[in-house]
Amino acid sequence: MSYVESVLAPGEQVLYRGRVSGWSLFWYWIVGLLLLVVGVGLIVWIVAWIKLRSTELAVTNKRVVAKFGFISRETIEINLARIESVQVNQTVMGRMLDYGTIVFSGAGTPQATIPSIASPLEFRKAVVGAQS
Repeated sequence: MSYVESVLAPGEQVLYRGRVSGWSLFWYWIVGLLLLVVGVGLIVWIVAWIKLRSTELAVTNKRVVAKFGFISRETIEINLARIESVQVNQTVMGRMLDYGTIVFSGAGTPQATIPSIASPLEFRKAVVGAQS
């Protein structure tokens, strides 16, 4: 069972699942390839794969849930009613490869940042749609 499914409240439904972009881990893949000759590259690739697979992002009908980490865990859970603005930050490379960072700000909540999201505009659209 995934983290998102384990924290759903009664009546809460997942509307959209986001994911981390593999492009955001580009340097892990390149460094891993270069270090493959030494035998360390496989370890770098495993670290990148764990980062990719251990991050869960979801928009439910009540909140936004993000979980990062495999051994240590960091979570962000923001009620949709508390979100006042959703900001999408993309570099030029991020725009070309369709990944970026989303920053949520809202009432009583410091800014919450979710980095390296694939299709960040779709994620933002899902959040705004769930708020209506």
